[in-house]
Amino acid sequence: MHIHILGICGTFMGGIAQLAKQAGHEVSGSDQQVYPPMSTQLEQAGITLFEGYRPADLEDGVDQVVVGNVMSRGNPAVEAMLNRGLPYTSGPQWLAERVLRGRWVLAVAGTHGKTTTASMLACILEHAGMEPGFLIGGVPGNFGVSARMGAGPFFVVEADEYDTAFFDKRSKFVHYHPRTLILNNLEYDHADIFADVGEIQRQFHHLVRTVPGEGCIVSNAAEPRLEAVLEMGCWTPVQRFGMPGRASDWQAQPLAADGSAFAVCCAGARVAEVHWTQLGAHNVNNGLAAIAAARHVGVPPEASARALEAFAGVRRRLEVRGVYNGITLYDDFAHHPTAIRSTLEGLRARVGSGQLVAVLEPRSNTMRLGVHKADLAAALDSAGRIYLHRPADLSWSLEEVSEALPGRAVVTDTVAGLTAQLAAELRPGDHVVIMSNGSFGGLHERLAQALEESGKWDDREAARGTLH
Repeated sequence: MHIHILGICGTFMGGIAQLAKQAGHEVSGSDQQVYPPMSTQLEQAGITLFEGYRPADLEDGVDQVVVGNVMSRGNPAVEAMLNRGLPYTSGPQWLAERVLRGRWVLAVAGTHGKTTTASMLACILEHAGMEPGFLIGGVPGNFGVSARMGAGPFFVVEADEYDTAFFDKRSKFVHYHPRTLILNNLEYDHADIFADVGEIQRQFHHLVRTVPGEGCIVSNAAEPRLEAVLEMGCWTPVQRFGMPGRASDWQAQPLAADGSAFAVCCAGARVAEVHWTQLGAHNVNNGLAAIAAARHVGVPPEASARALEAFAGVRRRLEVRGVYNGITLYDDFAHHPTAIRSTLEGLRARVGSGQLVAVLEPRSNTMRLGVHKADLAAALDSAGRIYLHRPADLSWSLEEVSEALPGRAVVTDTVAGLTAQLAAELRPGDHVVIMSNGSFGGLHERLAQALEESGKWDDREAARGTLH
């Protein structure tokens, strides 16, 4: 079968493309932004890519079109697909019917932390010899790809609450029918499709309704909105997790201020310790949830702890991009104040009194609408110096945030100007976190080149790694 994917270079749809190829299908796809790393990953898999959405790209023997949720009516490829009567489906529906059916699905849902937690869970199952399949919205360092079919019955999926497609406005995750479900957190996000947090809670409850009575829900005890979801009706045993002081089945006792070590307690007994490269309280919670979920499929906590110690992180989650004359550059996929705050707090605990520089592009739909603007100053407070970059279509004033951080924050309007300012002001020993859920106009590469050309280059490759 020849499958053509519209919106193929998104992390989710790129994963669908790789799974379809591994299943033996001929796969091609279109996108308006075909660039690395996803384009490289797809081309290496033997998948044909087309730049733009031309109707002609659907004419060469396409048997089925898989439509990404970025597609809308009026798009030339969508209109051609409908006019020609080509069979079509959504990415989540294709995944459910062609990959997940008959498998033990472990799904990870939440406003943030899904990618990292799903990667941790896949790493644990792999370490236990279970050879899981997975589809994750990022590239786990332990695997080097965002999706694979796997050889065993287990499949780990990042379960996103965003809508499915222009013809299916349900959340993606209602298609997956997990047997093991992690509910990591629940906050207001995706303001472009949800009017309030109550609408998101309703979608989460639709997900809860799909988990069998013999399954398991692993839920964050510190999240009252998740408790409210479960109170809407739950027919599945629930295991709660959290930090000390919370009424929960699983608890993490910090052994290091930066989150790099913690003890795992289950039913009040210490069952394992984790000493790893990750940072922040959010990652401690992510790891704890993964350990609890893995036990549901038979992995003892001590074995999970050993696996997490070998966890290599995820691309763009506080990933070290290089060290230049003692200046460390990080890339972080930031889109929500809670995650921004925890990431910076964890790194602050690691670097101590060293200069911590945060460079933020508020690029997500919710950020651009200004929903989180009142929380951004507090989220960035751990940084000593803050650069706020204004996207072209921002609907509110970044000066509202910079004024709440007097003497520490500046607003920039061009990537070229931001690059020059950073290159001039950074000093050896600084830690610079570039935070965006997009490419940030190539800032990472531009800044690295600027520092290299100014003679500040150290050893980029030797320093590459991931802390988040």
